[in-house]
Amino acid sequence: MYTFIKIVHMTCAMLSVLGFLGRGILKIQGSAVVEKKLVKILPHVIDTVLLVSAITLVIMSGQYPWVAPWVGAKIAGLVIYIGLGVVVMRTAKTQQVRIIAFALALITAAYIFMVAGTKTIF
Repeated sequence: MYTFIKIVHMTCAMLSVLGFLGRGILKIQGSAVVEKKLVKILPHVIDTVLLVSAITLVIMSGQYPWVAPWVGAKIAGLVIYIGLGVVVMRTAKTQQVRIIAFALALITAAYIFMVAGTKTIF
């Protein structure tokens, strides 16, 4: 069961970041597609499954943030990634800010994937 949940988690993580990549590019281009209902709802469904699978894995493995520093690093990275995503999709006042936040969000996602793959924080 653990392996299945881990596969679900990893799949949702990839879908989430790929979806953000696509939506971010569309937002930067000024496309109206980012306002479509499916484009707005689907990321929330994927991210909910991602979060539930993450919590399940933490509970099943006992690798809580205060026990496994790499889990805490992933959570901290996630908070930063979400904040940058909000800037990209909603609050950026200029195109330059949106593009910088987008690049930083993708770098943060890469860091989260690196931490997950190596189980180290650096």
